[in-house]
Amino acid sequence: MSASGSAEGEERQKKRAPWGVIALVLLTGISLVRNGSGEFTAGPPQPASAAAPGTGGIPSPAFTKTPDALPYSPVERVRIPGLQIDAPVVPVGLDLSGWVDAPPPQNPNLAGWFTGAVSPGEKGTAVIVGHVDNEQGPAVFYGLGALRKGNRVEVRRQDGKTAVFEVYGNEVFNKTQFPGDRVYGNKGTPELRVITCGGGFSEENGYTGNVVVFAHLVEVR
Repeated sequence: MSASGSAEGEERQKKRAPWGVIALVLLTGISLVRNGSGEFTAGPPQPASAAAPGTGGIPSPAFTKTPDALPYSPVERVRIPGLQIDAPVVPVGLDLSGWVDAPPPQNPNLAGWFTGAVSPGEKGTAVIVGHVDNEQGPAVFYGLGALRKGNRVEVRRQDGKTAVFEVYGNEVFNKTQFPGDRVYGNKGTPELRVITCGGGFSEENGYTGNVVVFAHLVEVR
């Protein structure tokens, strides 16, 4: 990394807010991105309790073959082969109200990388968000709740590298009891969280929770 790149990384670290704060505003922002028409009676798939990390089905893993962490790089695309997802990624931050901006809902096949966290492949927990549906129908992460242990999430970065993450848990959390430290906490290795709306739905309040996919870095291409 060049001297200018190092300085840029240090500046990003200084601007990065503590996860104890980000957890709350990120949750609020995503929970309010309902964009659900209510026309799909079955609703999006929900995570099975057995797929949740640390709840009896899948213990929190001890990884032995984690690749070296990558330097900072913006994100271009996210692919989830098991769900046939291949979507462009745009940077998202916090809006004027302190909530996380979601990707524009007009494009259903669009995900957002939260720039207040690390980039995918860096040491720490990166976050990618996306809509579950919009007024026209299912959106990019409609099927996210169907991911299971062992599924892969591939993130192509602007530096030409692809960070490949393996899913080790998938859970839906009620927005009033969101465990920010558990979801966003730095485990000391490159991690990824992929988040969309989930749980019950009502026309008045939208979705009651968030689907959260837990994944760790297993390969760099």
